[in-house]
Amino acid sequence: MHELSITEELLKTIVAKAEEAKARNVSRINLVIGEYAGVVEDSVKMCFEILSQDTIANGAILEFSRIPAKFRCRLCGHTFPSGQNLLVCPECQGWNAEVIAGNEFFIESIEVDDESQSS
Repeated sequence: MHELSITEELLKTIVAKAEEAKARNVSRINLVIGEYAGVVEDSVKMCFEILSQDTIANGAILEFSRIPAKFRCRLCGHTFPSGQNLLVCPECQGWNAEVIAGNEFFIESIEVDDESQSS
């Protein structure tokens, strides 16, 4: 399960950015995952719950946004979404397409409570 190593790196980045901002705790993390990124949301959530214990990200809510896959035909340049014939260009029927969107996996934003806020 590669989600474990992905989540470890994700958590390191989140904690570092939150500490840099002098945050008291992390409340929400907004992640973007491409359709073909090969990342399973439930696995990331499970790993995050375990790994974030005893960190300022413990209890943070993970929100996921999905980016659909998009392709560009290398023969005619036409761009198109994924469909039934995944890599077949609907314009020229060519089989030489490249993925131009849908492989993404990144932190869009981190919501924190800073030190100046009181409980």
